[in-house]
Amino acid sequence: MAERLMDKPSARDCAPPLTAATIWRDVPEQNRLLTVDFFERQVGAAAIAADYLRKDFWSRLIVGLLKIERVERGRISCFASVKPAVANYFHGLHGGAVAAISEVVSIACTRTVVAEDNELFLGELGTSYLSAAQENAELTVDAFVIRSGRNVTVIGVEFKMRETSKLLYTAHATFYTMPKAKL
Repeated sequence: MAERLMDKPSARDCAPPLTAATIWRDVPEQNRLLTVDFFERQVGAAAIAADYLRKDFWSRLIVGLLKIERVERGRISCFASVKPAVANYFHGLHGGAVAAISEVVSIACTRTVVAEDNELFLGELGTSYLSAAQENAELTVDAFVIRSGRNVTVIGVEFKMRETSKLLYTAHATFYTMPKAKL
C-alpha cells in the first residue's frame, strides 16, 4: 500500500489489531489486512479510528445523527442531520441509513406504549423513498403509533425537510411482543 498517505494514521495505529483468532476464525491475516485497507481507501485514505472497529459502531453512528425534540406517549419527534458518514455516492442520505434511523426511532416510539419488561422483535420494516435528502440537510423525523394491541404494535415514521416540511421518506414498522411463558 505504497500510495497510503504517511501523515494520516491507519486502522492499525488507532485500534488494537484485529486478529483472525478473535474476529474471523477462518480468514487469513493477509485477507483481513486487505479488507481494512479497502475500507481506508473508500474513505479517502482517512483513518479508521478504534471506535469504527467496535461491535456497536453502527448503532452509535445512527444515534449520533439524532437529536431528540419531543417524547410523548405514542409519539417521538427528533432532528436528524445528513452527515457525510451516511451519505451515498450522490451526496444524499443513504437508503440504509434511512432504514436504520427508522428502526431506532420506531423502537423508541414502541417503548413509549409497551412496557420495558416485554420482549419485542421487529417483524417488518417497510420504507418508501419519495425524494432525496442532500448532504448537510436538516430533517425532522416523526414516529407515531398507528396501532398498538396486546401482541402487535405498528409504528409510522415520516422524514421531512426541517425548513420546508417536504415529505422525503416514510416508513412503517411492525413489532411483535414475545409471549411470556406460563410456568
